[in-house]
Amino acid sequence: MSTLYLIGAVVLASIVFLVVLFKSTWRVAEPNEALIISGLRHAHATDDIEDSLGFKIITGKGVLVIPGVQTVRRLSLDLREAELAIDCVTHQGIPLGIRGVVIYKVGDDFASIANAARRFLDQQAQMDHRVHNVFAGHLRAIVGNMTVEEMIRDREKLTQLTRESSGTEMHKLGLIVDSLQVQEIEDPTGYIANLGRPHAAAVQSQARIAQASADREATEREQEAEALKAEAVRATKVKQAGYQAEIDRAAALAEQAGPLSDASARQEVVVQQTKVAELEAEREEQRLQATVRKPADAQAYQQVTLARAERDARISGAEAERQEVELNAAANAQRVKLAAGAEAEAVRLAASAEAEHVKLEAEARSQALRQIGEAEASATQAKGLAEGEAVRAKGLATAEAIKARADALAENQDAVIGQQLAENWPAIVEAAAKPFGDVDQMILLNGAQGLSDMLAQALSQGVTGLQMARTLLAGSTSPTSNGNGNGNGNGNGNEASNGAKAPQPKAIAEG
Repeated sequence: MSTLYLIGAVVLASIVFLVVLFKSTWRVAEPNEALIISGLRHAHATDDIEDSLGFKIITGKGVLVIPGVQTVRRLSLDLREAELAIDCVTHQGIPLGIRGVVIYKVGDDFASIANAARRFLDQQAQMDHRVHNVFAGHLRAIVGNMTVEEMIRDREKLTQLTRESSGTEMHKLGLIVDSLQVQEIEDPTGYIANLGRPHAAAVQSQARIAQASADREATEREQEAEALKAEAVRATKVKQAGYQAEIDRAAALAEQAGPLSDASARQEVVVQQTKVAELEAEREEQRLQATVRKPADAQAYQQVTLARAERDARISGAEAERQEVELNAAANAQRVKLAAGAEAEAVRLAASAEAEHVKLEAEARSQALRQIGEAEASATQAKGLAEGEAVRAKGLATAEAIKARADALAENQDAVIGQQLAENWPAIVEAAAKPFGDVDQMILLNGAQGLSDMLAQALSQGVTGLQMARTLLAGSTSPTSNGNGNGNGNGNGNEASNGAKAPQPKAIAEG
């Protein structure tokens, strides 16, 4: 009995172990995922793709996995959604913002699952970002080749081109696009709004024309109603005038009832009075005819005529106003059309003229700059050469002059000094005579002799300068030597003796 229990326990334990082992090694792929099993090559691969990849892909079924030898990871096959928010520039250079959404998923075939597993198995959270980058690049390229009008009128073309251009890259990533929708096209510059303004203006113009037509019809109806109203007023006034005439006639008859009764009562008594009464009655009737009935008829006819004239005037005014409104509306429409055409033509001509002017100005400026540059280069080269030649010639001339002067000084000092003094003699005499230039009047006490002495004294300064130049050139080393003193003494002594013999003139200057 104990043996049976033991065998039952062992069998039960074995069953439990097998169940636990089976649960730990058995993996089931859900309908919306794929199992990627790696770590052990399968000797009997059922698919060439699995055999070439080196890992096994399981979808929609279970598989045994050896713990510690094989690794199982799950790749989701669910739908994913990537938001597109891309700033683009159209073929016309207009910036736009494209807002859309991409619905995609990993492909169901083994090739797509393998491509997606190699790229996103551990980075499945980054799939939306990667897909956004792929579509952003292609969408910018496609928008750059389209105009705003094409994108507005045919969004399906934009979607189709984007799917076609990104299909290859998405296939390489193992992804398929279920849906691509362009939800919104943002226009920061207002270009799209400006496109709709001509249509809005046309609709508004049609609405104004319809409103003007309605106002015209309403005005016509109002005028007709006013005419009917005037007609009713006229008829009322005519009837009132007739009633008033009948009232006046009855009143007159009532007034005459008493006299007629008295006349009838006295008819038999006074025949003459009866005739008089009859004549008075006839006269009164004529008076009433002339003073009441005819004026009443005339007044009624006047009121009827005035009412009819007023009605005709209102009808004519309303008709004229209607025609004026129609003509103004037609003129305004024609003016707006002509102004729009003229403005468009002016803008086109101005743009063409501006472009041609800019082109010509750029060419002229380029040609002028090139010519100016060549002329400045030539002038600078010529100026440099001329300045160099001038400097060289001036240096040679200076050197020749210095050499000639040195030779002349070496050969004949007196001649050179004399030449220099002769060249500067007028200046020397002018400097000596300058003190006399400020004297307005001069009185010489000793006459012509005094004047001669003054001139001789001025000229003697030039001789003194010549002697000093000779002394310096002679190379005397002692300015206080006897020779120098003697020379000066002799010269001064002679001048002193001359002064003793001929006293210095005395002049009184008055200025």
